[in-house]
Amino acid sequence: MRHGQTLPDDDRPLNWRILSRLWPILREYRWRVIAALACLLLAKGAVIAIPFLLKHLVDGLDATAGIELAPLLVLGLVLAYGGARFANVFFGELRDTIFGRVTERAMRRIGLQVFRHVHSLDLDYHLNRQTGGLARDIERGVTGISFLMRFFIFNIAPTLFEIAMVAGILLLNYGPQFSVVVVVAVVTYGLFSFRATEWRTRFVREMNQADSISNTRAVDSLLNFETVKYFANEAYEAGRYDESLAVWEQARRKNRLSLFTLNGGQALIIAIAQTVVIGLAAWQVRAGAITLGDFVLINQFMIQLFMPLGFLGFVYREIKGSMANIENMFKLLALRPAVVDAPDAQVLDSTANSVSFDNVSFAYQEDRPILNQLSFTIEPGKKLAIVGASGAGKSTIVKLLFRFYDPSSGTIRIGGQDISQVTQHSLREQVGIVPQDTVLFNDTLFENVRYGRVDASREEVENAIRLAHLDAFIARLPDGGDTLVGERGLKLSGGEKQRVSIARTILKGSPILVFDEATSSLDSRSERAILDSLAELAREHTSLVIAHRLSTVVDADQILVLDQGEVVEQGTHTELLRRGAKYAELWQAQQSRAAGETAPIAVLN
Repeated sequence: MRHGQTLPDDDRPLNWRILSRLWPILREYRWRVIAALACLLLAKGAVIAIPFLLKHLVDGLDATAGIELAPLLVLGLVLAYGGARFANVFFGELRDTIFGRVTERAMRRIGLQVFRHVHSLDLDYHLNRQTGGLARDIERGVTGISFLMRFFIFNIAPTLFEIAMVAGILLLNYGPQFSVVVVVAVVTYGLFSFRATEWRTRFVREMNQADSISNTRAVDSLLNFETVKYFANEAYEAGRYDESLAVWEQARRKNRLSLFTLNGGQALIIAIAQTVVIGLAAWQVRAGAITLGDFVLINQFMIQLFMPLGFLGFVYREIKGSMANIENMFKLLALRPAVVDAPDAQVLDSTANSVSFDNVSFAYQEDRPILNQLSFTIEPGKKLAIVGASGAGKSTIVKLLFRFYDPSSGTIRIGGQDISQVTQHSLREQVGIVPQDTVLFNDTLFENVRYGRVDASREEVENAIRLAHLDAFIARLPDGGDTLVGERGLKLSGGEKQRVSIARTILKGSPILVFDEATSSLDSRSERAILDSLAELAREHTSLVIAHRLSTVVDADQILVLDQGEVVEQGTHTELLRRGAKYAELWQAQQSRAAGETAPIAVLN
């Protein structure tokens, strides 16, 4: 299923997906599951023994029953009653403790699976995702799976077993009238609970959707707080957030009222059944058909029966709620990336460093072509620059080289290997990039540089920092390389972030380097220093430079001028100026603009 499609609003395939993912974990921890089930049986055995102990104890204390128990026997029954109570709680807690490891491992495995799956999805998905809602859907989905594992195994089946046991005991010992009332009550309770829960599940979905929307809006606003401040739109953002909270509040109200209806109906069914059973028992005591101990036993069984029955209703409601919660998570897992490795994909040759585009065409939308039969080759160790106006398709070339998208037609090769036939991981290991927009992790400066190669030594990281001319800046910081850069690197300027990105790429040490407007955020002095370092670095690498400022690519071995997805000129800087065509026009325009920007400074000086 591709993203953008939705699964049918049906829980049955969702159940199957859950079980198929949980079964390997249950099988791996089968001895823990067996031990937990043994504790469950012991706990249930203690529960069933309690009413019988009470019956014999009451009959032994009832002078009218004609049964007189020895003091030691009475003491034994009392101690046995206390032991059964303790055993019920103890084995229940032991069961949860033993099975907790299985539940925690399932949450970890599935959480990791979703995390990896989201990273495997293509760029188009990530450009359209809503981070806040996505995080909330994953959190609720993983929690819902934990609930299903615990309660589906240890509550639903055991409760049904207990109901059958109680109905059988009442039938054999006290006649069909008691068991008939129990069976009718359980069936009525079950039908009402299932129907009412199905009815209110849509309110749970509405509430979760509203919760995700409000969370997404809050996260989006906080991530862009600088923009909010620039335009003084705090009140506007608060108003939008309040609108989403109002929808969430309304959904919560509907959910609460539907829950009141469900709980009220269940309580009425239980109250009627218990009243009828106790009334029958009281009548038979008065008639002398059963003893006072039997009355206590029946009453205790009804209490013990309807407590798990009430809990069964809760469990079913929560299971339906969990199904609604994990619905979006399984839709997410059902998405398939548009770009996948070929079944027989090879590892890209680590010595390959030539790049060629052969008649490559591409369009994000069919009616809006971006590249049209683009062809060029970068020889090993050479530097090729691509220039052109905004929207000409320069950055799209980078996305295709990293295989974030596949071309509509044509072939891209590295070292003669078609990149669609090699693994994406090996491809991206061979290509380093300094992007136009650098986003850093909320970690230290040093660790952000080390991200280029996470197993690099401290000396290697420091060398990359020097080559990127970042060492002087770090030396001025109170905490040096241990300075936290803030969320998305907001504590650094644009130029400082770009130098971190350059250091990160230098550390990666890939044979092919891509610079996508790599110095766009630097001042002229810093730009010159970094260009000198990059020129030295590029001697041993194949370089692709995407540039808007032509002054940064005058030393390129080859320059392509791109216009509306086609190469309209190519050559060296000198050759293109001599022709006096498109490149020369761009050069003259930029030189005039630069002269105009410096003129006021000269006057002031």
